[in-house]
Amino acid sequence: MTVRITLFRVEEANKVALDLKPLLEKLVGLKREFDLVQNKVDVLTLASSGASEKNPDALALADLQRRRTALGEELGRGVQTIHRKGCVLKDLDRGLLDFYALAGDRLVFLCWQLGEPEVAHWHTLEGGFSTRQPLNRSELE
Repeated sequence: MTVRITLFRVEEANKVALDLKPLLEKLVGLKREFDLVQNKVDVLTLASSGASEKNPDALALADLQRRRTALGEELGRGVQTIHRKGCVLKDLDRGLLDFYALAGDRLVFLCWQLGEPEVAHWHTLEGGFSTRQPLNRSELE
């Protein structure tokens, strides 16, 4: 199987980031809701252990499990949309996207997160958010 990587110039990454921003904002919110629902599922799973199907906690648990499934499916579709654009979703809680790029002859990631006005950082493939550096546009154009 051949893996295909989309290479971005800074301007292209900025355009895609802007295009994906509304979806990414929505997904961050859905992820927060998913986490809350998961916490409630965990609690009710313990509380309703051994309870009958008509027990209020068991009924609430079933509703929460359906909601969790729906949220997971919606999150999955959104993540697939982002990946189809050639981006790598690194952190859904932060709204963090990476874009493959070339710095000279080296493959790197351009790095952007929600709240930033434009793509202004990069890091190595092995590095991450904590190792990102300001862009030197002459090296990445």
